[in-house]
Amino acid sequence: MVIIIITIVLALVFDFINGFHDTANAIATAVSTRALSLKHAIMMAAVMNFTGAILFTGVAETIAKEVVDVSSMSNGSIVIITALISAIIWNLLTWYFGIPSSSSHALIGSLAGAALADAGSSAVNFAGLGKIIISLIVSPFVAIAMGYLVFTIIRYIFRNANASRANSSFRKVQILTAALQAFSHGSNDAQKSMGIITMALFNYGLITSMDVPHWVQLACAVSMSIGTSIGGWRIIKTVGTQIMKLKPVNGVAADLASSITIQIATHLNLPVSTTHVISSSIMGVGAAQRVKSVKWATAKKMVSAWVITIPITLLLSAGVFVVVNAILGN
Repeated sequence: MVIIIITIVLALVFDFINGFHDTANAIATAVSTRALSLKHAIMMAAVMNFTGAILFTGVAETIAKEVVDVSSMSNGSIVIITALISAIIWNLLTWYFGIPSSSSHALIGSLAGAALADAGSSAVNFAGLGKIIISLIVSPFVAIAMGYLVFTIIRYIFRNANASRANSSFRKVQILTAALQAFSHGSNDAQKSMGIITMALFNYGLITSMDVPHWVQLACAVSMSIGTSIGGWRIIKTVGTQIMKLKPVNGVAADLASSITIQIATHLNLPVSTTHVISSSIMGVGAAQRVKSVKWATAKKMVSAWVITIPITLLLSAGVFVVVNAILGN
């Protein structure tokens, strides 16, 4: 029971950190265009994150079933604890340095690394892991294309509108699109911790299937919304100001593009990085406006963080496993 309690607490801590680490994803555009104050944006994001998290479980079941085979491991509980510790370490490091890294990549890489350290390749579900990695790789490109398309359509529809009046109207619309984006973030990201807790409960025989218990869903939703309420100004600054200079019309287009992309993934039960999707949507919008308007040096820094997250967390988790297993193992 001590081990299972530690696992649940760590999963909720991961969800909490994910909340303030990824708050920027949902509200950076609205804050940077002054559609919402930072305080009001964070409050709205917390409520919408909770709402999105409480309504879906498909991604959680994908995480629980298709990354590793916990039943084939000799130390399944240690693997899960190690994965959470490693993902938390990476999230805190990237938050501290203001890098919009992916909590999804961190968790997937950490799970795979700990499983390999414990039981070798037989413990990893490579078919399921491959499907998840493909969704993580493809989704930013979909978001770029979606951002380009949405902004192109909006620009065409309002081509004859007065620029000042249009921006004033779009600033009001952006409150709604930011809320939609926060809802989409909660509907996908909170499920990752739900999947981890469900996997741990199943491993201990406390549940008989990988279906997510309602109390787990509620606990993760609350944890993420509390984390969201704290916010993460470092990443808000990077996402909202250092990819491109955003106007309200750009923010609306980016919010809509990323929300559509995340919702498609959620309904396909696929985890995606909301960080990747939202940042990529902004890049797509910027490219549609003018390629030179995108600060590609910042984009390059983000892409580098995205690429290295899985291999680094895989190695980090393998090392942490040795330490945790020595402390908590048989």
